[in-house]
Amino acid sequence: MKANTGIPVFFFMLYAINAFSQGIPPWNSPLRITWSTDGKIFDPPQLFQDSAGVPSLIRWHGDTLIAAFQWFRQPNPSPTWDQVATKFSYDHGLTWSQPTPIVINGLPPGFQRPFDPTLTVFNKDSIRIYFSSSKGKPMPGQDSIINTYSAKSGDGIHFYFEPNPRVDEPVNRVIDPAVIYFNTGWHYLAPVGAPQQGAFHYVSPNGLNFSAVPIIPSDNTHNWTGNYMLESSTELRFYGCGQNIWYNASPNGGLWSGYVNTNILGGDPTVLKVSNNNYVMVYVGPPLITGLDAEHPVNKPFQIYPNPASDNITVIAEKDGSRPPYFILDAAGRIIKEGHLQAAETKIHVADLPTGIYTIRLGENQSETFRIIKE
Repeated sequence: MKANTGIPVFFFMLYAINAFSQGIPPWNSPLRITWSTDGKIFDPPQLFQDSAGVPSLIRWHGDTLIAAFQWFRQPNPSPTWDQVATKFSYDHGLTWSQPTPIVINGLPPGFQRPFDPTLTVFNKDSIRIYFSSSKGKPMPGQDSIINTYSAKSGDGIHFYFEPNPRVDEPVNRVIDPAVIYFNTGWHYLAPVGAPQQGAFHYVSPNGLNFSAVPIIPSDNTHNWTGNYMLESSTELRFYGCGQNIWYNASPNGGLWSGYVNTNILGGDPTVLKVSNNNYVMVYVGPPLITGLDAEHPVNKPFQIYPNPASDNITVIAEKDGSRPPYFILDAAGRIIKEGHLQAAETKIHVADLPTGIYTIRLGENQSETFRIIKE
């Protein structure tokens, strides 16, 4: 979420709970990525993107995943400072392209830069991005000029502005939108303000013309800042933040069953169910050194290649003498192969494993985990 005057700054509700976020501007906060077999208990997270916030994940064209987020890569000013960017994955989210700032053609003159991006897919292969903006910059006490707008794209980078706001609350700003198609229509959600004020809920037959329905209630420990996720044809989930990242489930987008905590502490989560027993989450994590390149993390004690693999994977131990046990787990979390690293480079035979996504855990206490694809 952002403040809307002066330099835009993301912030978490519940500062006392999410202590790591106190006073940390978005250019010092990275996005983290993590996986789960049940959408509740997630693996130890990895770095996804430095200097970023407000992520959104979608599946596009089968196995292609797209992530959108607000990017604050220094220097300031630059083409990557406070810009919405996207990156792509073609292997179920294991590896990602370098981020590319998007272009929104036809954004009306005088509109402030788009922020709070949310991606959706419509008409099978077209992409629509919903975002916050306003004609001019709001003055204190005039946040109601900030609305939700949209633009459409065929490639996830070049977008074309769609006229008029999608959602315009007359006396309140609408920021941090979440949008999804569920069963027979589109659902829109945005936090009203403080966590206990709940969330605006709108519905639409086409993703363009939205109508207000009753506000979704909340309490002072559950902030509806996050994203929707489809669990099944009968269950819609929303992942939000509080003491932990949580989810709530609904059969219709209006009635919610109750909060379920995950084991992840962070903000602004987006979760995608990649397949049965395979969930990926991207969220705003604790602060990191400004401008660290997410594609080249430092001090990784192990490396694994090739990935995807067909016959063998090789585990390289960067530290001399590091010979922990390894465990390979299937999508249901069952250990199907185990052993000990024997040398600085250890080959592990995987040709006998069925095609799919697996987790390899190094160490008894899950000190390092990796996702691997068996081709």
